[in-house]
Order: sequence, then C-alpha cells, then structure tokens
Amino acid sequence: MEKGRLEAFSDGVIAVIITIMVLELHVPHGAQLAGLIPLLPKFICYVLSFVHVGIYWNNHHHLFQAVRQVSGRVLWANLHLLFWLSLLPVSTDWMGENHFEQIPVIFYGVILLMCGLAYAILVRALLEKHEHDSLLARAIGRDKKGKISVLLYAVGIVLGCFNAWLAIALYFTVAAMWLIPDSRFAAYLEK
Repeated sequence: MEKGRLEAFSDGVIAVIITIMVLELHVPHGAQLAGLIPLLPKFICYVLSFVHVGIYWNNHHHLFQAVRQVSGRVLWANLHLLFWLSLLPVSTDWMGENHFEQIPVIFYGVILLMCGLAYAILVRALLEKHEHDSLLARAIGRDKKGKISVLLYAVGIVLGCFNAWLAIALYFTVAAMWLIPDSRFAAYLEK
C-alpha cells in the first residue's frame, strides 16, 4: 500500500489536535496585563502539549520519509497513535484548569506514556514491513531516545503520586530532549 493517504490523514488529525488545544485558551478579562496571570497555568500546559504534538508530528514526518510501503497493521498502529494524541487536548485543559493538581498531572503523564508506547508500536509495525538492513531500520537504530522518553514518562507518573511538580519537570525534560534535532533520519535521508 502507498503511504501518502496515511501521511495526509495524520497531518490533518494533528492539525485538528493543535487547533482544539488553542481554542481552550480564552481571552483574559479586562485590558490590563494582570489579566494574563490567571491564564498562565493553561498557557504553560498549552506550550508543553504543543511542543509534544510538534515533536510527534516532526518524528512522524521523518519516520515516513524512510518508509516505502505500509500495511493494514501499520494503518491501525498509526490510528492507535492518533487516538492517544487526540486525548492530549483534554488532558492539557484539565491539568491547566486545575493548576497542576496531582490527578490531572498523573492523567496527563498517562496520556504521554501511551503516546510514546503507541509510537513505538507504529515503529515496530513499520520495521516488520521492511528488511532488517533497510533505510528505515538503519535510521531507527536502537532508538535509545524513544526508550528513554517512555521510561521518563513512566517515572513521571510515579513521581506525580508524590509531587506533581517533579512529574511536570520530567515531562518538560522529555520535550527538551526532543527539541535537539534527531540526526538519525537526516543522516540517512541525505545519502
């Protein structure tokens, strides 16, 4: 199967996810700068989620640059990833609305963990469709960054049971870790 429809559909869903998240940011009351202060928790949550969604979009794009073909299993694995990404607006809004309270922060971490696991499942499904020495397999390599991300999300969930701010710090750490460009695909795609 060709990959074009999968990429186009995924790009559309991700664009809708970002749109839904920004619609949860409301205009401050009054014309004073002080009116922005109550919106700060929601804005911080929005930035964190926007970066995470952007990272998934960017990685998805690079991933599919190395893919030649997809299968029904890949289509379902991709939908699985999009399902978990589509829950980010709800968890983002809940966490921001409740000013980083424990349960919303843990729930947010669970969604991030599930996004990470779903992405790993998508990668595995794609690797099964390609030869072990394919461009895709060489670019993925051992995927240390992906595995570390999932581990940090899980640790963040556990830490969230004791201190929500430590969990938030780990979620930001994962985002920061991915903001450093991932050279794996660029190195292989330029050849």
